[in-house]
Amino acid sequence: MQAVAEHEFPGSLTQNQAREQAQSLADQVQQAFVNQQPLVISSGGSKGFYGHPLEGEKLSLSGYQGIVSYEPSELVITARAGTPLHIIETVLAEQGQMLGFEPPHYAASATLGGTIACGLSGPRRPYSGAARDFVLGVTMINGKGEILRFGGQVMKNVAGYDVSRLMSGAQGTLGVLLEISLKVIPMPAHEETRVLSCSQQQMQTLLCDLGRQPLPVSATLFHNDRLYIRLSGTAAGVHSAAQVIGGDLLSADQFWLQAKEQQHPFFNSDQTFWRLSLPPAATAVPDDIAKQQLIEWGGAQRWLYSEADRCQVIQWAEANGGHATAVDRSKHGCTLFHPLSSALLPLSKRIKQSFDPAGILNAGRLYPDL
Repeated sequence: MQAVAEHEFPGSLTQNQAREQAQSLADQVQQAFVNQQPLVISSGGSKGFYGHPLEGEKLSLSGYQGIVSYEPSELVITARAGTPLHIIETVLAEQGQMLGFEPPHYAASATLGGTIACGLSGPRRPYSGAARDFVLGVTMINGKGEILRFGGQVMKNVAGYDVSRLMSGAQGTLGVLLEISLKVIPMPAHEETRVLSCSQQQMQTLLCDLGRQPLPVSATLFHNDRLYIRLSGTAAGVHSAAQVIGGDLLSADQFWLQAKEQQHPFFNSDQTFWRLSLPPAATAVPDDIAKQQLIEWGGAQRWLYSEADRCQVIQWAEANGGHATAVDRSKHGCTLFHPLSSALLPLSKRIKQSFDPAGILNAGRLYPDL
């Protein structure tokens, strides 16, 4: 496969336009730094619920679009932060490739910058890696208006590599993402999903057993005593694994897309729901905490509705080696993240201070003190 030149689509910038716009964005940040003016970084707005509401002057990257370079043979793509996510996925699909962390969109307006800033990953995450694992390098603007580059476009380039990954999940509190270089993966030749009836305990035992075998599992979901296991790979490998797993063949083509985008019937509620991140083998969430539950990632990601006190849910998650996040997807909702420990809070403050000394970038998005 040959290199793909800078991809043009409506809204894509030329190199000169991109250079000028990047400098204009940096100048806005620099002026805000001088004036101590809080900035609210925005683009597609598809994940506005993910974090605390913000106040400040808007810094929009929605027009900063374009695929800078794409090397299919090297499995690397570099694109500007405002590039629509669906454009990137379409370009990759034309070459038989994809984003390995299977990111959720939540809206057609989702962009690459917002996707990496939020660090969200889809059903494939435990088997292929998280969003941050695919970030090779970034170009960003720090809180003083300086344009900085970290990392590179190959896995062997380790200069600043950890800093690049640090941007994933920081939600713009450490810098304004301009360009992101990502590792991509080939699309599987064949996929199918098996469905089994079982209890949660049986589910955990089965997935533990399957994990010891070289099977091409790429996603799991457990809901209402039914376990869904997606297999991805060669046709022969998938068919062989299906015989080992058994169960019935799922014919619904949109099942995993609905799960990824939280369009599964489980999420059809105006209630606040919880995301518990736990060790896969953690004990079942007790009935006095979990009213309804949907489990992904082999048991590591558990979505639930609860009438329990917030402190009770958080304490249970901590006691079982994980953390809990409360998500409100309603029109004026927000997300409340698990409180930082006494060790992590001062460390996070020092990192924030080094990248954004005036505290003007998405201040309070993750936590009030950050």
